[in-house]
Amino acid sequence: MRFMTTSDKPDNAAETPDAAEHTGVAAQDWATASADPQYRAAVVDLLGALAYGELAAFERLAEDAKLAPTLEDKAELAKMASAEFHHFERLRDRLTEIGEEPTAAMEPFVAALDGFHKQTAPSDWLEGLVKAYVGDSIASDFYREVAARLDSDTRSLVLAVLDDTGHAGFAVDRVRAAIDADPRVGGRLALWARRLMGEALSQSQRVVAERDALSTMLVGGVADGFDLAEVGRMFSRITEAHTKRMAALGLAA
Repeated sequence: MRFMTTSDKPDNAAETPDAAEHTGVAAQDWATASADPQYRAAVVDLLGALAYGELAAFERLAEDAKLAPTLEDKAELAKMASAEFHHFERLRDRLTEIGEEPTAAMEPFVAALDGFHKQTAPSDWLEGLVKAYVGDSIASDFYREVAARLDSDTRSLVLAVLDDTGHAGFAVDRVRAAIDADPRVGGRLALWARRLMGEALSQSQRVVAERDALSTMLVGGVADGFDLAEVGRMFSRITEAHTKRMAALGLAA
């Protein structure tokens, strides 16, 4: 699932297939690819999941701002929240443009995303930053992997809304400063990050399994290039990127 666009690509994100190697659906534009009703359904699901994820991220950043220790931090989060809402608007407008009702496209993913956020509600400012940087970036990596197999028009949009809102560098700076000030903080945050990793991967796999079109896309029935072995490699790349992010925070994976 998409939780928030906190991508820190290229340094710490999962490596995806070379764009120059696009074939099949990935080499087509939307007008051509969408003639396949199953592919169209998969893209509507994908855009719906992303759109609700962006809307939820906007709401969460606004809540996190209340925990900010300084006015500077509060203003920084407000700027990031604005960027997330802009991403939501782009996805909403795209769904409308292709003849889909945005609310209906988002609805299937509300319970799963809200459930994830309820289960992983941070207890303080630092846990909120780690969740945004580590937990949400796992979802960003997942969607970037999927984007490599989408038609060119949809791929461009998805990659654009995965752009860094500035939270990556901000989170690293604040978390490392907190650990330098009190090394004991590191152990608690490392445990929190490991929990987020497990919850994020489990939630992503669960949601995909419940949506037939998305599931088919991942295992190669719609978008070319994925098979079950590649899905395994994909999650390995996501796990490796998670380890790099933990290192950037000064935490043990």
